[in-house]
Amino acid sequence: MTLFMYELRLFGRQRLAVIALILLALLTSAALAAGIAEVSRQRAAIAAIPVAQAEDIGAVIDYVDRTKDAGSAAYYSFHPTWDAPAPIAFAAFGMRDVSPYILRVRALGLEAQIYDGDTFNPELALPGRFDFAFVLVFLAPLFVIALFHDLVSGECEAGRLRTLEALPNGGRALWRRRTALRMAMLWAALGVPFGIAAMAEGVGAGIIAAVLAVTLAYLLFWVALAALVGRFSWSSVTNAAMLAATWLVLVLIAPTLANVAINAAIPVDQGAEIALAQREAVNDAWDIPRGHTMRRFYAGHPEWADSAPLGPEFHYKWYLAFHQNGDDSVRDRVHAYRSGLEARDAAGRALGWFLPSVGVQALLTRLARTDLGAQLAYQDRIRAFHRRLRTFYYAYLFRDRPFARADFDSAPRFTGTH
Repeated sequence: MTLFMYELRLFGRQRLAVIALILLALLTSAALAAGIAEVSRQRAAIAAIPVAQAEDIGAVIDYVDRTKDAGSAAYYSFHPTWDAPAPIAFAAFGMRDVSPYILRVRALGLEAQIYDGDTFNPELALPGRFDFAFVLVFLAPLFVIALFHDLVSGECEAGRLRTLEALPNGGRALWRRRTALRMAMLWAALGVPFGIAAMAEGVGAGIIAAVLAVTLAYLLFWVALAALVGRFSWSSVTNAAMLAATWLVLVLIAPTLANVAINAAIPVDQGAEIALAQREAVNDAWDIPRGHTMRRFYAGHPEWADSAPLGPEFHYKWYLAFHQNGDDSVRDRVHAYRSGLEARDAAGRALGWFLPSVGVQALLTRLARTDLGAQLAYQDRIRAFHRRLRTFYYAYLFRDRPFARADFDSAPRFTGTH
């Protein structure tokens, strides 16, 4: 322990190294503060939904109560859905930075509503929001390089290397102590601010331990890489240049090229194209005989086939039927799109076994529930809610039941549970 205290005092005299640690701790704290502020903003937006919804639906209720028309209720009523952030979402925003976390839907065609806010493949290898994951993946290796590139070569250039190796508890024991000390301080600069922020946000102990373990493993990789470069007995400047070039390749160039290769190998249409196809099917339905539309709808939904025939006047059950047909017409494209995204995501996660920067970011977004899987699960909850919503309105439209003020209270409500 005494030797470690001497090493700590010696390290404290290295002004640039101390400044580097303080800077890393400040960057980590700033990233965490920014993440917590953004999560708080999202939670506030979700908390404001009931008030906004009450104001919005109030005008619809007044109008529908006069007409008693279920079709007008289905057409004009927007129903909010939301994806509440996990307690640790502040550490790695992932898909929450590019995909909607609040979506208001109607009982009309759903696919166009979902893909108006397109789902993008999470480019785990590329820089994103300034959060804890960004600091760890992209910036922390630079601080490892700053503290370890001259660990041995610096002593050699100062003419102290042979003396240090000849001392009792010198040589390899000395380098192990110095490595462990610097490693521990780097980990503390990242882990202490994170631990404080995580506990303040109510993150579970298991998740905190997992993130700290990932952080330690990632730092160990870069420390080991610095030690490997140091064994070539190059100068400190050469060591720094080699490690900086390695950082550039492993953190930026290789992941970017791999992402381009994955996208080329697994082509996926944009979600906006699905929305366009669904809208085209809906618009074309105005020119199709209504009997054809209804037969197609009843073929897929026979439980409503005993509904009264359409008269010459406009009826909302025909309107909602061709919206349903529009969704059904793009079902295969939706499945192919989702399968393509999942295949890309799986390829990206497999890449993480070879590129630690990609693997660490993937792990953090998985723990934070901000990865592609979490976004698709939110879409699944929207679809399940929308099915309940349509069934609710169909029961009025296809049975010609009047829809009054009290019926609004019976409409399904999105719970937001995972």
